[in-house]
Amino acid sequence: MNIDPKLAQKQAAAKAALSHIDDGIILGVGTGSTVNCLIELLPQVKIKGAVASSQVTEDKLRALGIEIFDLNQVGDLDLYIDGADEIDAAGNMIKGGGGALTREKIVAAASKQFICMVDESKIVQTLGKFPVAVEVLPQARSYAARQLVAMGGNPVYREGFVTDYGNVILDTYDLTITDAAAVEQRLNNIVGVVCNGVFAAQAAHIMLKASDAGVETVKFARL
Repeated sequence: MNIDPKLAQKQAAAKAALSHIDDGIILGVGTGSTVNCLIELLPQVKIKGAVASSQVTEDKLRALGIEIFDLNQVGDLDLYIDGADEIDAAGNMIKGGGGALTREKIVAAASKQFICMVDESKIVQTLGKFPVAVEVLPQARSYAARQLVAMGGNPVYREGFVTDYGNVILDTYDLTITDAAAVEQRLNNIVGVVCNGVFAAQAAHIMLKASDAGVETVKFARL
């Protein structure tokens, strides 16, 4: 049976991530198709349990018998593993295609190390081809959209979708992201915005980049 090359790369990245997971830790687990490949492999390691970045991930982990912990009860995590929609040469990312960006960013911020697993199609020179998900309080949707337009973006309401926190998402196209940290902060400063899908303040420490040639480990310098 032929396996889709992109799926094979995601599976390879997930397998490589296992070697970074120490026994007995509470693992932060992200959301998305590459993370799903990792979740399938987690019974092979001896973790104490996990903090999930979305209800979808939580349900998948519970189905495997993995204990779920509340982040408020465990404090800082040693390791968070997730994927990305885009990642640049500095480890800055766009995430949120699945709508879990706020929980993902919270768990990433509470983790000492962030490993990002990607197939080679996610590597970009400049962020922004993939739309930036902006989580917004429902009452602020129209106001926030106007502010996003003023930034040069083209916000599209994600109809029929509600986040784990009961908010809505504006998928914002055409943003110029030459300075990821500045764009992330500017988006956060819009009144009514809960969070946005630019991950610069919580950028990756390590990238596991999968291609047909194998999995390359890339370490990013962090202050």
